[in-house]
Amino acid sequence: MVSLRWDGRGGEVDVDRTVGSVIPGQRLRDDHIFVRRRMTRSRSVVLLIDVSGSMKGGRIKTAAAAIGSLAGELTDDAVGVVAFWSDASVVLPLGERRAPSEVLDTVLDIPARGLTNVGFGLSTAIAELDGWPVDDARIILLSDCVHNAGPDPRPLVLGGPRIDVLLDVSEEHDERVGRDLARATGGQLRTVRTAAEVPAGLTCFFAS
Repeated sequence: MVSLRWDGRGGEVDVDRTVGSVIPGQRLRDDHIFVRRRMTRSRSVVLLIDVSGSMKGGRIKTAAAAIGSLAGELTDDAVGVVAFWSDASVVLPLGERRAPSEVLDTVLDIPARGLTNVGFGLSTAIAELDGWPVDDARIILLSDCVHNAGPDPRPLVLGGPRIDVLLDVSEEHDERVGRDLARATGGQLRTVRTAAEVPAGLTCFFAS
C-alpha cells in the first residue's frame, strides 16, 4: 500500500497526509487529498519441480497442485516451469503463455526417475531468469531436497534470485538443505505433506 495524491480514481483516504497538506484556514481542495492504494509489481517466477525417483507416486500430485495454484496466483506475471532429476528440462520457458493443463500434462509425461541433482535444476532455473528486468524475480523449488547427485547446490545460489522452498515432507526429506537455500537468498521454507497444503504455502511466499 502506498500513499498518493488523489487523481480522481479510487482509494482509501489517507487522513493523516490529507489533513497535513491543508494550511490552517485554507479550504480543502482536490489536490490536498491523499489516498492509499495497493500497487502491484511485475514478477518473474520459475517453478522448479523435482521429478526424480524419490518423487514417485502421490508426491506428483503436489507438483500438479503447485502448477495450478501458481497459474491462479500469477495471472499477469511471467511464469516458467523447470523439471529436474539428475538432469533438467525447461517445461515452460519464462514468459511463454500456455494453458496450465498443457504444462501439467508435459510434467506428468516425464517419468519420475534418476537421482536428485538440486544444483543442476537451480542452475537451469537461474539461467531462465537471466536478463529479465523485473522488480521481483524468484524461484519456487518444490522438492524433498534429498540432494544426492552433483555438487552442493548451496554455493551456487549466493548472489542469485530469491528461492522459496516448498519442502515435501511426506516421505524422506532433507530440511537442512531446503532451509539453507531459502535463507541464503532471502526466501522462505514451507513444509507440505499433501497437495492440499500447496496453495497456502504459495500465498505465504507472495505475501512477503
